Amino acid sequence: MYRKRHLTSFFVLAAVLIVGFAWGAAVVRYRVFPYSFISAAHRTVRVALPSGASQPRGRWRRHEADPRASTPAGGTRANGDLSEEQRREIERLEAIGYLSGTRPAPERSGVTVYDANRAWRGLNLVLSGHDASAYLMDMNGNILHEWRCRFRDVWPDNPISDDAVGTHHWACARLCANGDILAAFQGLGLFKLDKDSNLLWSRARGYHHDIRVMPDGSIYTLEQKAHVIPSWDAERPMLENFVSVLDCDGHPQRRVSMLDAFENSDYRASVKRAGSQGDPFHANSIQRLDGSLSHLSPAFRQGNVLVSIREMDAIAAIDLDAESVVWAMTGLFHRQHDAHLLATGNILLFDNQHAEGVSEALEFDPITQEVKWSYAGSRERPFYSEKCGVVQRLPNGNTLIVESDNGRAFEVTKEREIVWEYVNPHRAGENGELIATLFQVQRLPRRFPVDWAAGDAGRSSGADTE
Repeated sequence: MYRKRHLTSFFVLAAVLIVGFAWGAAVVRYRVFPYSFISAAHRTVRVALPSGASQPRGRWRRHEADPRASTPAGGTRANGDLSEEQRREIERLEAIGYLSGTRPAPERSGVTVYDANRAWRGLNLVLSGHDASAYLMDMNGNILHEWRCRFRDVWPDNPISDDAVGTHHWACARLCANGDILAAFQGLGLFKLDKDSNLLWSRARGYHHDIRVMPDGSIYTLEQKAHVIPSWDAERPMLENFVSVLDCDGHPQRRVSMLDAFENSDYRASVKRAGSQGDPFHANSIQRLDGSLSHLSPAFRQGNVLVSIREMDAIAAIDLDAESVVWAMTGLFHRQHDAHLLATGNILLFDNQHAEGVSEALEFDPITQEVKWSYAGSRERPFYSEKCGVVQRLPNGNTLIVESDNGRAFEVTKEREIVWEYVNPHRAGENGELIATLFQVQRLPRRFPVDWAAGDAGRSSGADTE
């Protein structure tokens, strides 16, 4: 009898565990009760900092995205046809941010390595997660000019929460020869400032990650919109990605859906492999092709764009006229960023998750898929950014790599020797254990015009840049 009671108890307990596990899976997968209560409770949690420290605004190495953000301008939450559950899911999608890195902040900061004989000397346009600003810096780390503009300076009446992800730093920027700067708050909007940080114009739409300015002044960028697409999922919203083209004053000229481009192509099956939830594309770089390499492949003809799509582990060429993907590739990289076609015909990109805890700068032939050059992290020279990341091939053959999550940028030779390194000096926390993300360090030509720079700083940089 004693044994029988124990067997009965065992089977009852096992049944309860199985039912509980199945119900928990259903809560996550189908957003059924009590998902809304759990989600609401989660949105009230803040990241705890060490005793005596205050939580900084901006993007820091251990900062987690606050999901309490309100709808960005141009969002779809005002659509009365959406259920409350769909509205909450749109809030979650529009608040998607990048998590932080994994290593303690180093003690060193500023320019820590500079081999003037082998580094490609120029100016550096820097975007840091500590502030809504950008600064122009010489090779020694001296700041020559700064631009500052808060989200509220651009859109004072926008209803978005001041705690929303992306409102405290710029995600990308491009500098003009006259000192004007074009920049974006991630997924919130695009704006342009003059050299004195006066606002010239702004466009409150879901622009994000990358900006490319053409010789005629037209602007190519990425755009996102969270909404329900019945053909994709009749119940749950998704974050749809677009290639957007604007004129020189920021007026939208055309917009091509990446979802439509894949579904209109021979690569339509690859979309479903990315999964049906949330953010199946997460595009993070764009390059308009000039046609100089069209002899390698018709996919590289003038006017097509090359995009990096993180969630699909893919890069793709899109014909904007046909609104169709004409070439795509996967396999050599995982969760990559910043893919671009070099003048040699090779593609260079930032392979975020090359291996566990290891990132890689990767150059390969897109036709044969042969690896031509790479620089990967190792135990002796750790290098890893789970999210974000930038690579730039310099005219002397060196490569500038931005290890965003860990606030570090460094330049390596073809032989993989570090000849310049910059570690973000912006820290927070009781013991300075938080390091601000480096979203961008772009090397500008040494003869880039800087006569407009504040005071005599730009002209005094000649000894360093000549």
